[in-house]
Amino acid sequence: MIIRLNDLTKIYNHQRILDRLNLTFTDEAPCCLMGPSGSGKTTLLRILLGLERPDGGSYSITGGNGSDLTGSVRFAAVFQEDRLCEAFTPVENIQMVTGRALSGEQIRGELSRLLPPECFDRPVWTMSGGMKRRTAICRAVLAQSQALLMDEPFTGLDEDNRRLAIRYIREKAAGRLLILTTHQEEDVELIGGRLVRL
Repeated sequence: MIIRLNDLTKIYNHQRILDRLNLTFTDEAPCCLMGPSGSGKTTLLRILLGLERPDGGSYSITGGNGSDLTGSVRFAAVFQEDRLCEAFTPVENIQMVTGRALSGEQIRGELSRLLPPECFDRPVWTMSGGMKRRTAICRAVLAQSQALLMDEPFTGLDEDNRRLAIRYIREKAAGRLLILTTHQEEDVELIGGRLVRL
């Protein structure tokens, strides 16, 4: 899969957040976006997810055989906010996106790679911010998707859990297009990605 940006432009309050951006993303290696706050990283992901429209330019998504996939790609996302159902357990949050594709036992097996087992069946609202973040990462990775977009997925994680999450994403996202935003160059190296500065 290939995503091509062609002079992509986004303007907020007369300020160009994205100014005729031309980039190509592929499923061959993760792409890590870096830039100062306000450089358009989140805006770009929101445009690709269909949550915002560009003010100029365009983007296209094509499959490996050259077929036009624009508008039909299934994305999974980690937003800057965890966006979990707080009254549900981590298992239930993940079941919402996997349906019957994974059993409860399989989901627990995946969660065990990122969370202690005592968290699996308690409401998300009782968990720490780092535990919620790891649940959001697991949910996105396990969703049936062709592409993953992750907006600062390692925010709130200590060093050990950040490395654990990076290894998990790297393994589980293999073969899918992955774009993530980060503020740490080390993340780019650990995930085996290509760095793009905005």
